[in-house]
Order: sequence, then C-alpha cells, then structure tokens
Amino acid sequence: MTGRQSSREARRKALKIGRTGEWLASMALRAKGYRIVARNFRTKMGEIDIVARRGDLIVFVEVKARPSTSQALDAVSFEAQRRISNAAELWIARQKDAAKLSWRFDVVAVRPGRWPVHFEDAF
Repeated sequence: MTGRQSSREARRKALKIGRTGEWLASMALRAKGYRIVARNFRTKMGEIDIVARRGDLIVFVEVKARPSTSQALDAVSFEAQRRISNAAELWIARQKDAAKLSWRFDVVAVRPGRWPVHFEDAF
C-alpha cells in the first residue's frame, strides 16, 4: 500500500466517524426536543455541522467525535468558532423570522460506546 492510498483510507475512515458522530448527535438533540433544520450547512465563510430549533431558539451545533469530552471541547479552536459564527450569521440572515429568533452555539461530544454529551452555550 502506498502512502497515498493509506492517507486516502485514513480520510475515508475519518469521514465515516464524522458522519456517524453527526447522526448520533442529531438523535441526542431530537431526544431533547430539538428539530433538526439543517445538517452540514456550508458557506464560503464556514460550515455548521447541525442547525437545530426548539421554538424560537436556534442552536448551531459543532459535533466532535473524540475519545474524551475534554478532547472534543479542546478540538473546537477559536478559528473554528469564528468560522461557525460567520456561517451562523449568514444562516440567520436568510430566515424570514430572523427578528424573533434567539441563538446560541453548542458542542456535542461523541465518544466511543457512549451516548453523546451536549454542551449548551459552549462558545
């Protein structure tokens, strides 16, 4: 196996873990009464893993699949927060009811073999 093939395989594995983590995070949020309104919302400014809604509250969720919750939280860098915030402002601006919405940024930590942990107002 060449270095190129192994890096391709590593990327595929990481994407699969990420997709599984986002699905688990979505299930955990739904169980808490949130409605998932968007997944993998992409803009030139950044990407939001999950946009969820409960009433007039919009939650922009960053999902991190890591071995521990502390590693998941540490993985959300200041630069990532800035990109997510910029994308969130664009998402909000496109909503017809933007004036009545409140919003926050959450993190969901997905750990192997455990139920996801939801950190509200994480940044």
